[in-house]
Amino acid sequence: MASSPSEHEIQQRIRLACGRGPVRLWRNNTGALVDQQGRFVRFGLCKGSSDLIGLRSLEVTSEMVGQQLAQFVALEVKTAQGVLSPEQRAFLRLVKQFGGVAAACRSVEEAEQLLGVPRQAPLGH
Repeated sequence: MASSPSEHEIQQRIRLACGRGPVRLWRNNTGALVDQQGRFVRFGLCKGSSDLIGLRSLEVTSEMVGQQLAQFVALEVKTAQGVLSPEQRAFLRLVKQFGGVAAACRSVEEAEQLLGVPRQAPLGH
């Protein structure tokens, strides 16, 4: 029996399937470490920030006809059993409150639907 894909595998598949056309996605590693000089260093956007962040180009209407806007995208990638932390939920909520696109995605299909990316034929077909 085939095992379920890991979170990393799902992330890679989403980046390949959705990071084209009007969408660009980047991996957002977050965490902390002690560097070689003994200093504590944090990296990534913030605690709870999404695994994949990016931009989706939008054409607006009315007085801004024809101009392109970049809409912030935050995708928290989880396996079928993965659970969002309170910080991750708060980050997704914040992105939505400011007009971005944000969600937990457990598959390429969920990400494609959320971002409006046309379904692509699987590799090798």
